[in-house]
Amino acid sequence: MNTEPLVDVLVIGAGPAGAMAAALSRKHGLSVRMLEKTRFPRFSIGESLLPQSLVLLEEAGMLEAVEKAGFQYKDGAQIVRGERKVDFEFSMKTCAGHPYAYQVTRADFDLILAEEARRMGADLRYEQEITAVDFSGEPAVVVSRDAQGGETVHHARFVFDASGFGRILPRLLDLDRPADFPVRASLFMHVEDRIVDADFDRNKIRVAVHPEHEDIWYWLIPFSQGRASIGVVAEDKVLQSCPGDLTQRFDALVAQEPGMKRMLRNARPLWPSAREIRGYATAVSSLHGRNFVLLGNAGKFLDPVFSSGVTIALKSAALAVPLAHRQLQGATVDWEAEFAEPLMLGVDTFKGYVETWYEGALQTVMFSDRRPPRVYELLCSVLAGYAWDTENPYVGQSGRRLRTLAQLIRSEEAGGAGMG
Repeated sequence: MNTEPLVDVLVIGAGPAGAMAAALSRKHGLSVRMLEKTRFPRFSIGESLLPQSLVLLEEAGMLEAVEKAGFQYKDGAQIVRGERKVDFEFSMKTCAGHPYAYQVTRADFDLILAEEARRMGADLRYEQEITAVDFSGEPAVVVSRDAQGGETVHHARFVFDASGFGRILPRLLDLDRPADFPVRASLFMHVEDRIVDADFDRNKIRVAVHPEHEDIWYWLIPFSQGRASIGVVAEDKVLQSCPGDLTQRFDALVAQEPGMKRMLRNARPLWPSAREIRGYATAVSSLHGRNFVLLGNAGKFLDPVFSSGVTIALKSAALAVPLAHRQLQGATVDWEAEFAEPLMLGVDTFKGYVETWYEGALQTVMFSDRRPPRVYELLCSVLAGYAWDTENPYVGQSGRRLRTLAQLIRSEEAGGAGMG
């Protein structure tokens, strides 16, 4: 068994959260080792970025590399239910920050970020599976196994777990807790879309609601070079009740949404079959512990409906790295007050949007002609990922405010009066 020299920071996982943590740690002058289970490029879901992500990537010095990659430009989101359609333009947001983002193939995007972290001086090692950890002493001890079965012992003064759905530390340290969401699943496919439709805006993600079931929805994420990601999300029990294999279920459900059926009538699949992710919502008993912190999906993942995953991952790293640097300099850090609570402000904001989306309240607000114009701008800000902007009344107690507004709109619509 090999033993490596001590490093300031060990990062588990080289996805967006891990690459961000590594890059920012290097900017603070810390020595960094990154251990990634797979070899990049590799497939990952979560392909529609939010403008807030670009602000964070710029902070880490990674945005220029992303902008040079030729990803599909994204200026907003189109939300569709039946004959109703509303375009949310990120340029209408109420706060500072980038008004655009990109739709990305994650294999390419993640590789760019990981290699940028390496360029900045991080020691990046692929095909390293974490098999054991020990945080009882100083420094932390992490054991990895390579593709040939060889084991290596790593010593680090601080550990960032950015292992995503691998959830290394939650599993090894028994931090996993049940998520307070119904178990949902998604079926998805990459296609050569061949879309020639006047209603299709390639610069936006298209989110469509099932014509009969408001808690079933579809995504259409256009990539560059005429390709797209398409998917359907529903409670797991609904998807499992559909007849046929994954592709047959997927095709049948896509055909039930008229716009998707029309737009994708000439599409050609790029994969031999549809793919599935089930039970993706996650939660933990704590986001931090002795000399470690959980980033991104390793700690909390909500739902894909508002593309919040990468933004939360990058934000968690941006919050955590300066605190880890302070701690390594000998200062005392209150990780709950300085990391968990600030991070959860945005997570809980997105959670309110997710909950009210599936309940129908947010859909009422989005599609109503009686929605106050200012609300549109405030919603644009959150949908652009600026979920930590405390000047926005629809940040923080978002679920309560959206439910109240939806109730008022429904009452006004029933009575035929204007909201004024």
